Amino acid sequence: MKESPDRCPLCGGDKRPGTTTFVTDLEFGIVVVRDVPATVCVQCGSDWIDDATAGRIESVVAEARAKKHQVEITRLSA
Repeated sequence: MKESPDRCPLCGGDKRPGTTTFVTDLEFGIVVVRDVPATVCVQCGSDWIDDATAGRIESVVAEARAKKHQVEITRLSA
């Protein structure tokens, strides 16, 4: 059976545009990036981000790593 791009591969729910929160542990601290554009399953809440957004998040994490803060919380700007 072919997988539909509009259906969640985990639960079969509908996927819709939305936002998510990305969190990563840098061992010396954590980075929280809020309001990340994503495709989100309305049934189970699983989320997917595109490659361009992932690249933007990588830049935010690299900046946070350089600052060496224990906690960095930010929003992904439009």
